[in-house]
Amino acid sequence: MHENDISFLIRKASFAIHTALGPGLLESVYETLLGHELRRAGLEVKTQVALPVLYDGLRLENGFRMDLLIENKVVVELKSVEVLLEVHHMQLLTYLKLSGHKLGLLINFNVPAIKTGIFRKVNGL
Repeated sequence: MHENDISFLIRKASFAIHTALGPGLLESVYETLLGHELRRAGLEVKTQVALPVLYDGLRLENGFRMDLLIENKVVVELKSVEVLLEVHHMQLLTYLKLSGHKLGLLINFNVPAIKTGIFRKVNGL
């Protein structure tokens, strides 16, 4: 399945969850529910995926944790915050660079309309 097709299913599931429950829940709740919805759609979902960091011969095995990795292709970083900061966007771009994945979605569920809380980031796609 192509990254764009996976992205569509992630956005569809995010809309369903946000429509049913709205904003204001903890990020961990949205992570669990999104994983559930995507698995029901037949996708492979990994949560809290360790992302090693290599620097000057040193390897940090758990340098970062990606919230969700879908089909080993699309990285999803979830937030439930009042305001997304530039650092949140940079965090996802760093995950894409370090992991070698080409597509990521930054999703902030703490918004009145979920379409305003979804941001697509690419790394050579």
